This record gives sequence, C-alpha cells and structure tokens, in this order.
Amino acid sequence: MKKRSLWLTAGLLCAATLVGAQSTWPSRAITMIVPFPPGGLADLVARPVAEAMSRDLGQPVVIENRAGAGGGIGMSVAAKSKPDGYTILMALSSLTVIPEADVLLGRPAMFALQDLRPIARYTADPTVLAVRADAPWKTAQDFVNDAKKRPGAINYGSSGNYGTMHVPMEILAQNAGIKLTHIPFTGAGPAVVALLGGQIDAVSSGPATVLQQVKAGKLRVLGHWGNGKLMAMPELTSLKDAGINADYAQWSGMFIPAATPEPIAQRLRAAARFAAQDARVKEVILNAGSPVMYQDSADFEKYVQADAKRMAEVVKKMGKVE
Repeated sequence: MKKRSLWLTAGLLCAATLVGAQSTWPSRAITMIVPFPPGGLADLVARPVAEAMSRDLGQPVVIENRAGAGGGIGMSVAAKSKPDGYTILMALSSLTVIPEADVLLGRPAMFALQDLRPIARYTADPTVLAVRADAPWKTAQDFVNDAKKRPGAINYGSSGNYGTMHVPMEILAQNAGIKLTHIPFTGAGPAVVALLGGQIDAVSSGPATVLQQVKAGKLRVLGHWGNGKLMAMPELTSLKDAGINADYAQWSGMFIPAATPEPIAQRLRAAARFAAQDARVKEVILNAGSPVMYQDSADFEKYVQADAKRMAEVVKKMGKVE
C-alpha cells in the first residue's frame, strides 16, 4: 500500500508540474525554425509572422535558419525537438515530399509526416517559371520548344532534391516531354542569385522570391503552375494556357511537434491566427507578392494530407534522384 501511495503521490506531483508549466507558458523565447536560407518564401513569411506572434505571446519568437537537404534538415530538427512549445517550424510544401523521397531512396527517414502537427497555413501560390531578362525565351512555349531541340542543355536551379523548386520543374519536364538538367542549391535565395549571375538558366519559385527582380527588369517570368491569374503578376498566363498540363502550388505553413500538449498547441494556434490577421503581416507578405491565404489547424491538416497523397505519386514518377 505504501508503494502505491508513493506512486500516486509522484504521479500527482508530475501532473501538477506539467499543468503549472503549461499555465505559465511561454516563459522564455520561442525558436521558429526556417529550414531554408534567408531570401526564400519560408523566410519571407516567417519574419513578419514571428514578429506578430511575439507581440501576442509576450515573448520573443526568434528565427533560426537551418538549411539543407531541400528543407529536410530543419524539418527533422523541428520534428525531433522537445514538444514543449518552444520550437516551432515554418515549412514549405516540400514537407509532404521528403518522407516519400526517403522511402524511394531507401535511406533512413529524416522525419515522418505524423511527427508534426499542422497549425496554420499562410500562403498557397502556384510557382512561376523565371529566367533572366536577357534570355532568348519570351514565353513558356518558347522554353519548351528549345528544350525539345536541345535535350539536357537547359539547366535550372532548385532549393535541393525533391524540394519546392525541384518538383514543379520535373512535373513540367514529364508533362511536356522534355529533358532539363537539375542543379540543386541550399535554398531559393542562392538559386535566384545563381540565376541572376548567369550560372543557371531558370528557376521555378514562389512569386514572392522573384517579384522584386522582375520589377527591376532583371528577371522575366514565362508562366505559372496554377489556374487563372496571379494577384502579384496578373499579366502572367498559366502553363496550361500554353498547352502544358503542369500544376503545382508552393504553400507555407506553421507546424509543431505532434506530442505538444494540447493547451500549448491551442495557444500557438491562437497566436498563429493573430499573426495571419495582423495588418502588418498582411502588408509585408502582399508586398512580397504572396497574399495571405490562411487556413486554421483543422482545415490545414486536411490540406496537408491531400497534398501528401498527390505528391507521393509525383515522387514515384520522378524516381531516384541522388
């Protein structure tokens, strides 16, 4: 009986400690992992969101860029972090691709999709096909026609294998019947710098990543992977309009470790929603070229699951990329 009483007392003390910790959360700074270098969509979204969440939570939300493996390194760090609410993740849609790529390549999984809980989606834009302003292609069809004449001669940069800049270009190549040469970088920012410097010929990226360079007359966009018109580039036509059946959306969203206690998860959800509704956040993201397209936790979880199912088929068609 004494042992039972001791176990009961210990259990009650642990429960009380956990409840107490949750009731005073957050008591220190929160780290928001961005699994890409500065300059890409995830970083552009994360910085104003982190600032707004800091105001709502009363504690700093500090950006930590952990680039590599198409975002997989930073995503893995976040997924395996202590589920106490002090580590959160701003991810892109490569999050649904990387686990499937791990299976395809037979390598140890960096993380599993179920290790992370969706909290809020912020943007969901079709990627755009960008080339230098002095490139010979004026339209997406020009680009495709040239690629058919010169298989493998045209190269493109990405944020890493199976990342959000790699997958849409492979979808384009598959559906247009062309061969392109893939050159991976550590993130969208370095890839765009390489494009501007003439080291590569093209990129597929979110509008926000290239919009300012387009406005400055340094880059030209040839088409986008969506339907209809883009708010940031209303003059741009879709690849479908050019007769190319290619569809892809690059989304950004916040995640937390799946085992995070529910009271903390709900507080983060409320702070994420506050950020999505904040005028300063909306202005910064809109000026970058990606209007806020917020989804709350439950709807975002359904969206992620559907995207993962679709991307699994894309990855299988892409095959092994070492």
